[in-house]
Amino acid sequence: MKKQSIWLLVAFLFMSILLAACQPQGNVSEETTASDTEAEVSDHPLAGKEIALIMQINLGTFSAQYIAGVEEQVERFGGKATVFTSEGDLAKMASNLDAAINQGVDGILIDHGTKEALNQGVEKALEAGIPVVAFDTGIEVEGVVSLEQGDQQMAEMTLDKLAEDYGGQANIVKIWTAGFAPMERRQIAYEKFLTDNPGIKEVTAFGAATNNTALDTQSQMEAVLKQYPNEGEITAVWASWDEFAKGAVRAIEQAGRTDIKVYGIDMSDEDLQLMQKEGSPWLASAAVDPADIGRIQVRYLYQLLNGEQPEEKVILEPVFVEAENLPEEAVTTDELSEYVEGWGASDQGYTDDLRELEDQ
Repeated sequence: MKKQSIWLLVAFLFMSILLAACQPQGNVSEETTASDTEAEVSDHPLAGKEIALIMQINLGTFSAQYIAGVEEQVERFGGKATVFTSEGDLAKMASNLDAAINQGVDGILIDHGTKEALNQGVEKALEAGIPVVAFDTGIEVEGVVSLEQGDQQMAEMTLDKLAEDYGGQANIVKIWTAGFAPMERRQIAYEKFLTDNPGIKEVTAFGAATNNTALDTQSQMEAVLKQYPNEGEITAVWASWDEFAKGAVRAIEQAGRTDIKVYGIDMSDEDLQLMQKEGSPWLASAAVDPADIGRIQVRYLYQLLNGEQPEEKVILEPVFVEAENLPEEAVTTDELSEYVEGWGASDQGYTDDLRELEDQ
């Protein structure tokens, strides 16, 4: 029995060695390949960056598409984006900025905010060697690249169309709020417009940025419509933000007031749905593709990460979207370029180095 046990043991060991030698080496080579690929990507000095996006408010489809543009471009560059939202609270926004700096991120993007709340934190970021690119803020710190939409131009586009449609004679409701840099720029154009067009009269004005801006605007607009129930008392609504426009449109539709039209600023997929609805009061809007804004902002941040010194003030060119130029079938902002010249797919902010990084 002992002799048989020894032979069985020897046979078992022999078969084990033979099977091990015959095993395919796929797992090892896959690990090596993955490691090599990883090393190849990480070898690029701009790859693998941690980017923080600090937002004053994340509200509606415009913000969602803007965030998607940021995340898409960062991923194309081999990095990772983390979004810090502040629910409109500037103190929380400043705290989020400090948190991002303390986490040692490689770059910071800022969406809205004020210089009073953010200047100190931005200076701290630059001192730590973290580049900053801001969108629609009032930040005044040397070395920060600031992006803004052509806000005065957008206001002029929509207001001039309103005046043209009504022969320079109209009673309008303005929906606007202070405390945001782009709003302040749009207000400058609005005040000049009223001066230059004495036949355009402001009936009333209201507006507030809240956690439910569109819904709150709808409630306020319903009250205004009850205050001015007769045709001709209100000709049109000028909404300085698409969240305001959405609320106004819904209130006008529910009240059955086909005599009142809406002219807005900004554009998103949800906005397009409202504009394309049969009989919609929303006739026109001036805007920059929100996803493009995010992508362009990221490109300028990566220019700074690459040691370049781009211009510190970047103006994004708006386009004018009219309901009458849209097709009968529903479209999204991804398809809007087929019907509106100049919409989306901007190459602004690209450099040869960034295209090389994206290709890898």
